Amino acid sequence: MHRAYQSVLPTHNKLLQQRWDTTYYKEHRRKVYDAKPMVDTKPPPTYMHLHLKLKKLQLEEERLAIIERDNRTLLEKMSYIMRTRGRIDNRNNYEYKSSLNREKRQRELLRVIKENQSILQRINMRQPEYSAKKWEDDWVANQRFMDSISAYPQNWWLEKEKPRQGRSARLERRHHDEGRQSAKSKEFKDDQQQGTPPPATTEDKGKVKPKKESEKKKKVAKRGQKEDSPQQKDASRSPTPQQKVATRSPTPQQKEATRSPTPQQKEATRSPTPQKVESSEQRNEAENSENAEIPVQQNESEA
Repeated sequence: MHRAYQSVLPTHNKLLQQRWDTTYYKEHRRKVYDAKPMVDTKPPPTYMHLHLKLKKLQLEEERLAIIERDNRTLLEKMSYIMRTRGRIDNRNNYEYKSSLNREKRQRELLRVIKENQSILQRINMRQPEYSAKKWEDDWVANQRFMDSISAYPQNWWLEKEKPRQGRSARLERRHHDEGRQSAKSKEFKDDQQQGTPPPATTEDKGKVKPKKESEKKKKVAKRGQKEDSPQQKDASRSPTPQQKVATRSPTPQQKEATRSPTPQQKEATRSPTPQKVESSEQRNEAENSENAEIPVQQNESEA
């Protein structure tokens, strides 16, 4: 078989080369097997004296033995006492000797008791400074105010749910609600026409109604009317006889002026002068100035 071995390197004796190669390979395998790792991944060593603590077990047994011995001795003593009278006498026949200060101490004790009773009586007879009924009334009033501004009734979550009803009952309730709503809307329209405010409902109590601009303007106008002077009020209430005459019967000069225009006016209408044409704003200002001069003349006539 040595002739079948083929060495890697050239050799003059294949048998010896085969033996040398096998020894080198075995040595290599032994070194690989005996090689130590660079990182120690082995678990730590276990010691029996750390897991099984014999000294602790010995001390526990000794403690239990002492407890058992004490219990046995106590039981023997108790059985002896039950069988015989024992050596214990629980009677106390000691008598206190009379002291010279006994009466004084008794009088002092009575005085302290009387003072304590008088203090207790004064405390019980003392009237309270705070009235519980007043607090209760205030609380009831606060609850009433809270209910008036709240959106839901008090303890609404404690109310039981109503049982479900049939279709006919639901339709009747719906018609009833619609009738109530229509009646409320009619009353609201009538109140608006008459000028009286509608009655406030429980839902409207918790809401804040916004003020309209029209209401604000009306209030401002009313205030301006209230702030008028008494002379203007008199002038507006009672017109003078001159004003009555002026309004009732126009003068003949005014009639002639309205009926037949003068030839000068005709010429003015036919041939316009190169004067500037007044604007509409100037005309309005002139009319306002004439209207403002009229009450002044009336006041002078009254004076």
